[in-house]
Amino acid sequence: MKEIRFDDLDGLRARVTEEYSPWGPETEVTQDMIDRFADLTGDHQWIHVDVERCKRESPFKGPIAHGFLTLSLLPKLRARTDFAIVGHGNAVNYGADKLRFLSPVPAGAKVRARSRLTSVEAKPKGTMVKQEIQVGIVGQETPALLYEMIVLYNPPRG
Repeated sequence: MKEIRFDDLDGLRARVTEEYSPWGPETEVTQDMIDRFADLTGDHQWIHVDVERCKRESPFKGPIAHGFLTLSLLPKLRARTDFAIVGHGNAVNYGADKLRFLSPVPAGAKVRARSRLTSVEAKPKGTMVKQEIQVGIVGQETPALLYEMIVLYNPPRG
């Protein structure tokens, strides 16, 4: 894996691409995960937690994960890349330019992620990197989620 310093703007910009990385490892989204997320957030909408009602009434024929549960799995899904950004003091979540929930994630589905670097910009406090991430459901063509993540890489302190 190639290491690129956070302040090597040309090196990082050379990794900006239209092509996504290969898919990362798969993770199963269990009903237990969905229930625990509902408890944590207070979002107990029946389409997530009432298995029997979902079987009877949901157009999805079973419970689906919260969209924000799927988003919160990104660190675990770890989209694969062939480079690592190094030399920074810390990296902070700066926000998002785009977030779309394109397809529901049924309880029991396996999800995985892939990504691509979309832009690199020098900022007074560090280097801002934008990365587009897709979360896909194994065996399904339409992505579950499309997210443009912005991370600010700050220099080491001291």
